[in-house]
Amino acid sequence: MTAPRIIVVGDLITDVVAVLSGPPVTGSDTSAAIRFTGGGQAANTAAWLGALGVPVTLVGAVGDDGPGRDRVAELERGGVDCAVTRVPDAPTGTVIVLATAEDRTMVTERGANLRLTPDDVEAALDAAPDAAHLHLSGYTLLDAGSRPAGLRAFAAARERGLTVSVDAASAAPLRRVGAAAFLTWVRGVDLLLVNAEEATVLAGGLDPAAQGRVLSASARRVVVKRGAAGAVWVDRDATIAVAPARRMAVVDPTGAGDAFAAGLLSAWLAGAPPEAALHRAGDLGASAVGQVGARPPA
Repeated sequence: MTAPRIIVVGDLITDVVAVLSGPPVTGSDTSAAIRFTGGGQAANTAAWLGALGVPVTLVGAVGDDGPGRDRVAELERGGVDCAVTRVPDAPTGTVIVLATAEDRTMVTERGANLRLTPDDVEAALDAAPDAAHLHLSGYTLLDAGSRPAGLRAFAAARERGLTVSVDAASAAPLRRVGAAAFLTWVRGVDLLLVNAEEATVLAGGLDPAAQGRVLSASARRVVVKRGAAGAVWVDRDATIAVAPARRMAVVDPTGAGDAFAAGLLSAWLAGAPPEAALHRAGDLGASAVGQVGARPPA
């Protein structure tokens, strides 16, 4: 079975990825392997979906600049249809990623991503009548500049009969907006994806299955991503599926969650049961951490 067309809404970014040789030395030098690559949570997920052969449209915004044109062109070469607005008076977003095998720290300028509008989302949905699902990056909701577009994406998808998934995106901005506000914005979502830290922000310091049960009051299905420790799926029918821990060689964890989301959506929307969808998601996440950068190999 093949997944239907997926509309992915959210950030398109240039990543400056520095894979550090060790912990950064304050006030001095730390050697690193540095690469400029495409990034952005939504764009990364769209790129992995495109690599899987899933029909996918990315809705986002870039500056009317060289980096923006490069980011769109590379996605299109990877099989992603781009409904991307060019904003003349804002730069394409940039993220500096400091990565080690254990974790990554991101320094972010969202740039033109903050200028995504509800009209941009409406136009993209109108142009994709074959779409059956919308996947929303939480970053779009977590900043006041792009929040109206994120909220409209959710509502417009519902009006058109699409299922909707949301990736909670990042723990620090979730703390800033507060769990209650975020869960109100996503109430009724078909699938909510959270990593372990995000789950703690939204549901407290419980075990993953218990966190999923708490969050299922707001979302019909919840997946708690735990990296190499596996993942847990919880839905309102009390179904719990667990993906086992994996041993994997980690080069750069950047974008692993975005690849996981693509694997999960491609399988679930094609009719796979939770266990199989989690297995597919884990395969893609493991593939992502074995390379530098957040996108599938060219």
